[in-house]
Amino acid sequence: MKSIFLSLSLLASATVGVLAAEELGIDVTVPVECDRKTRKGDKINVHYRGTLQSNGQQFDASYDRGTPFSFKLGGGQVIKGWDEGLVDMCIGEKRTLTVPPSYGYGQRSIGPIPAGSTLIFETELIGIDGVPKPESIVYKQAAEKAEEAASAVEEKVAEATDKAGGKIADATEKVEEKAEEASANVVEKVTSVVSGAAKAVKTVVADTDDVQEHNEL
Repeated sequence: MKSIFLSLSLLASATVGVLAAEELGIDVTVPVECDRKTRKGDKINVHYRGTLQSNGQQFDASYDRGTPFSFKLGGGQVIKGWDEGLVDMCIGEKRTLTVPPSYGYGQRSIGPIPAGSTLIFETELIGIDGVPKPESIVYKQAAEKAEEAASAVEEKVAEATDKAGGKIADATEKVEEKAEEASANVVEKVTSVVSGAAKAVKTVVADTDDVQEHNEL
């Protein structure tokens, strides 16, 4: 019984591995922001470079010919990996597609491509027929870096403002303390002067009384 369960477990693991290997891999290497992305039915122009995953050998590249490849997306004119892997793409965007046999040429040998090969395609969307090319391409990484820089500046400004506010508060507190000390000193001096004046008055009054007594005698 244990051997049956072990066999089933191994079979399930192998099946999961095969299914994972058969998934189409889409890696956006140069993300771009745009309003109009590719959709099925578009005629698109794509530059590409194709290599074998097994040994990295290049088997084809439009870059070498200097002319992008044009086809109708989703029309079955190319392998399934391209029809599905190049949807929702912006002009100027670059993607690397990992195309397993079920999304490529299957178990057929096509020229330098052996049967059952997993293919790697580096792709770049050059244009979409009927869609004006943008005057400038907005790369997401650049936009994100600009946002990060702006956020960093805002944080620095806020930090500087907090520090300045704290220093102003400290300075104000010190000024208030000095003012209180000065006020206390003034009050003390005034009190001392008044006390001294009172003593002087008493002395004068006392002397006046002595003079009057002397005159009476």
